[in-house]
Amino acid sequence: MSEKTIFKRIIDKEIPAKVIYEDERCLAFHDVNPQGPVHFLVIPKKEIPSANEIAEEDGPLIGHIFVVIAKIAKELGIDESGYRVVNNCGKDAFQTVRHLHFHIIGGRSLTWPPG
Repeated sequence: MSEKTIFKRIIDKEIPAKVIYEDERCLAFHDVNPQGPVHFLVIPKKEIPSANEIAEEDGPLIGHIFVVIAKIAKELGIDESGYRVVNNCGKDAFQTVRHLHFHIIGGRSLTWPPG
């Protein structure tokens, strides 16, 4: 059996996180190394290693995650000024945790291209 990712350990409440939203399908929490005044992550509770492994049947889950992102962005006051949703997929994109996750960064002007 493979070792649990840090995100699975957060889902299982083995590691504390500053949770801002949770339901039966996903979890949102503040990033421990924020890249902006607002920086949170939204992760599915289903263990999907990366965007490459999203299956057709995961469509409703991914849609739900984006509804949750918009809800939290509004609650945190970045919905009108704007925010970035980032998903790193694979080593060249600097994906460091093999559990699908979305970074939401806002609260400041963001540059383009990102890196």
